[in-house]
Amino acid sequence: MKKSHLAENLAALRRSKGLSQEKVAEAVGVTRQAVAKWEQGETAPDVLHSDALAALYDVSLDDLVHYDQERAGIPAPPRGKHIFGTVQVGERGQIVIPKRARDLLGIRPGDTLVALGDTNPGTAGLALVRAEQFTGMLELAGRAMEREENR
Repeated sequence: MKKSHLAENLAALRRSKGLSQEKVAEAVGVTRQAVAKWEQGETAPDVLHSDALAALYDVSLDDLVHYDQERAGIPAPPRGKHIFGTVQVGERGQIVIPKRARDLLGIRPGDTLVALGDTNPGTAGLALVRAEQFTGMLELAGRAMEREENR
């Protein structure tokens, strides 16, 4: 029988945090055997223990229970971070932002996004940020620099 996403996520997240089953058990107030049974899929933590585990591992409760790490190829992302899947770049460089991302982030047709890039080896990538948030960050940085210069 295939393990549940919850069981797989519990084991993978514990290992990724470098924690023993004993440390997890101590942190959430159960026995090591309970943690072992959860990770094997023999039993499941109740909602209060699930919430404590999500907080311990810094993931959302939804990702703790439902995230499919086998399909994604990596453990559940930290709370507030999302993996929306892959997109293909069209012939003219266009991409389609996945619907789930647009809905979750409130991106609507006509919105302006700033494309930011990193070309450093090992961290190269592309990020999209709402234009109003980016300009707001620039304004804050400018004011901070002015305060420093006026000291």
